Amino acid sequence: MTTLRVIALIGAAFILAACGADGEPVQPTLNANVGVSTSGTYVSGGVGLHRGPLSVFLGI
Repeated sequence: MTTLRVIALIGAAFILAACGADGEPVQPTLNANVGVSTSGTYVSGGVGLHRGPLSVFLGI
């Protein structure tokens, strides 16, 4: 699979969990960073879900 398809499938799973279609809604967390240094700029971020003892976080 291409990277874009994997990201799209993971995003769809997060949206499904967040909207409550499979049970009680789960509030997702979002982390985004933009940095500037002498060697250039960079962007990173991620999204996560936390429910009880289970946590899933995907990011770059």
